[in-house]
Amino acid sequence: MPGLVTVKTPPDAPLLRITVPNDPETPIQPGSTRSASRRPPSPSPSTSRAKPSPDRKKKSPPEKAFLDESSLDNPDLGPFLLKLARDTIASGEGPNKALEYALRAAKSFERCVVDGEPSLDLVMSLHVVAAIYCSLGRFEESAEVLEKAIKVPDVKRGADHALAVFSGYMQLGDTHSMLGQLDRSIECYEEGLKIQMETLGDTDPRVAETCRYLAEAHVQAMRFVDAENLCKRTLEIHRVHSPPASLEEAADRRLMALICEAKGDYESALEHLVLASMAMIANGQENEVAAIDVCIGNIYSSLTRFDEAVFSYQKALTVFKSSKGDNHPYVASVFLRLAELYYKTGKLRESRSYCENALRIFTKPVPGTSAEEIASGMTEISAIYELFNESDEALKLLQKSLKLLEDKPGQQSTIAGIEARMGVMFYMVCKYEESLNCFESAVMKLRASGERKSGFFGIVLNQMGLACVQLFKMDEAAELFEEAREILERECGPFHQDTLGVYSNLAATYDGIGRIEDAIEILEYILKLREEKLGTANPDFNDEKARLAELLKEAGRSRNKEAKSLENLIDPNSRRTKKETTSKKWSAFGFRS
Repeated sequence: MPGLVTVKTPPDAPLLRITVPNDPETPIQPGSTRSASRRPPSPSPSTSRAKPSPDRKKKSPPEKAFLDESSLDNPDLGPFLLKLARDTIASGEGPNKALEYALRAAKSFERCVVDGEPSLDLVMSLHVVAAIYCSLGRFEESAEVLEKAIKVPDVKRGADHALAVFSGYMQLGDTHSMLGQLDRSIECYEEGLKIQMETLGDTDPRVAETCRYLAEAHVQAMRFVDAENLCKRTLEIHRVHSPPASLEEAADRRLMALICEAKGDYESALEHLVLASMAMIANGQENEVAAIDVCIGNIYSSLTRFDEAVFSYQKALTVFKSSKGDNHPYVASVFLRLAELYYKTGKLRESRSYCENALRIFTKPVPGTSAEEIASGMTEISAIYELFNESDEALKLLQKSLKLLEDKPGQQSTIAGIEARMGVMFYMVCKYEESLNCFESAVMKLRASGERKSGFFGIVLNQMGLACVQLFKMDEAAELFEEAREILERECGPFHQDTLGVYSNLAATYDGIGRIEDAIEILEYILKLREEKLGTANPDFNDEKARLAELLKEAGRSRNKEAKSLENLIDPNSRRTKKETTSKKWSAFGFRS
């Protein structure tokens, strides 16, 4: 996290993932990076979050009064207790004792405030308390402490106070991120960036680090335009302050490549990755070059330049095997890329072989492999099994991934994505109750995590609506399609195929619940878009035109119309089989993993 300095830990002490501010006057430096990708070798490095304590939801016992309360009025006691807290963390004695010291230090600093003057020592002690709470998995309590700490300094009193507020906002943003609250997390980062820029200026190198950190958060929330603007600013600052082909510029370009790839601008993504690779080569970063080669292979694959993609993957595979070992997750990730590529090119035997090799590595991971890495790998393997129409095996892998991530903080969006995929798979095998349950759980998590404004959320709502239709929950389906339409119109535009798919589903649902005039209005709008903007070559055009003609005819007679079957709600061509109907609609408007 930008702006906090970590306490040095002896090499023989057990690792405690607690970031403790050391001195509010220390220049702000970034201390960690946000995961911006879902596979191990990514354009932006990722870190795993600390595992919460098993008793994270239990209230801690009251703090023991090991010192008389009156002694807290001694102005020398606060610094002493804060030093004890730091030393306890560094010695590996455990966070609970350190928390006890830090809480009493904060209380002492608070009681020793002179004439209401803001105390930076109090701020520092509160930051330590919040960091320890996070290490114990008590994120809500950490957020409360940080909100209190932010109110203590007065930014008008100079850079020290301003940077203390900056550190508080960034740490609070990290805490909200661990709770899966991306919207609130980004708001905190933006407030921190604003204060940092007012204090240090717009072109300070430390501002560039915070911009990149915020850009990674926007990538997580799939706000790619905001992420791109921040990344451009970061590149401009580093161009001024860093030498050519610097590591800082390489990191910026890897993130920019990820953003461009997400937006479908593959040529620009390839350009950024090549420049980043050249910078890493110049700095002797062999493993980083290999990670970039994997990303270059992904771009070549998207551009259907398969021979070049294979060459890039094989280069990376050679480096990872020699530097990491044959059973490292990075090796497995390259196997997965090759499995996907060979499936695309019709070499199914090679695809299955690479997929099974990757599964072997993730099934028996080497020591030090994080649960997040294993879950990510199994999720990707399940997608390949799904391509081979082995739904049962794919579902088993997704369920294993969920189990690995269920107690991990900051993984709610990832879990929601897995649940949404399971919902799609259950739908395809006509298990509509299970499908709806998965979608409901995914939607609940996405709403809580702040992704309710993303295009992905709109697509999930659309699929959940289809499951409701199959279960005769028509009113609920209409509400879901309406919300999906609003989101996709804003995020993708009215001409996008996903948006048009939701329009069509909503019209069919309105027809099914007797709102014929609303259904006619939507179908007329769809046909107008196709005729004036998109052309009439799309195979759905004739279906939609026939449906509109039928509804117009129906609207001109008695409303006692014959009820339509659910097959007709999803596809008006009643001569098609149910399997054919489901396949068509899901391919046109379905889930994009």
